[in-house]
Amino acid sequence: MNIGFIGTGSMGKAIIPLLIKAGHHVSAWNRSREAMADLEGVRPLESPAAAFQEAVVISLLADDRAVREVLLSPQALGKADKRCIHIVMSTLSPLLMKALQTAHHDAGIALIAAPVFGVPAVAARGELNILAAGSQAAIATVQPIFDLLGKKTWFLGDQPDQACIAKIAGNMMITQAIQSLGEASVLAERYGLSPAVFIELMTQTLFASPSYQRYGQNIVAGTFEPGFKLSLGLKDINLAIDAARLKDLALPAADAVRSKMTAAVARGLGNKDWSVFATETVTRSDEQPFTATVMDV
Repeated sequence: MNIGFIGTGSMGKAIIPLLIKAGHHVSAWNRSREAMADLEGVRPLESPAAAFQEAVVISLLADDRAVREVLLSPQALGKADKRCIHIVMSTLSPLLMKALQTAHHDAGIALIAAPVFGVPAVAARGELNILAAGSQAAIATVQPIFDLLGKKTWFLGDQPDQACIAKIAGNMMITQAIQSLGEASVLAERYGLSPAVFIELMTQTLFASPSYQRYGQNIVAGTFEPGFKLSLGLKDINLAIDAARLKDLALPAADAVRSKMTAAVARGLGNKDWSVFATETVTRSDEQPFTATVMDV
């Protein structure tokens, strides 16, 4: 299958070799051509519009702003092949996904939202969980690609924004898991218990899940090489809070997590793994009920 790829960041670089190894022909566009230098077997494209001449387009742009600039310009979709299927794997706001859906409808091409759960190392093994929403016929057509990239495809509805909100809500839950790991390990340590022993206990019993295990080990070891950057995590928690506001919902736990994530980004930690915000701890004193303090990273 001929696949056009838009955005070759860390996740794209994990996915593209799998596509090529499986025999797909991949052409790609990235804002920085130099970032594609180490991708073997990929034909560079001169513009995003050129990707829409292929049978399938996969876009993995960083955020809403990048998608607006690259995909919502008249040049991007104006001359798209009507048989093209566009898979958007970025984590985007539901509002932007609706705008994309309108643009694709006007252009006469199929749109699938397919954000994923999994860091680049997981993607490189073809073990992503793929959250898919859109036309069931279009999803069936590209299912062999999803089977190659993921261990399971979760069909979440006919409207692409349904996959967006599932991804945003899931990422919000991960931030709250990180928050609980950070607070609980500090509490255990204050009473003389080894944080490593405590985290192993919890992640092998009550919370034996990949997120708790991965981020618990980051916290214990104090190593935060990015699997998923804090700056992107903050973007996603903002998306969750904004989406809730549109439905007249309050998310107090998400608000608390966002405050800590914002503080960590302000300390220059935005390019670290998002679990680094667990190093922003809170201490209590009689004079001042809550005072923010910082652990050494």
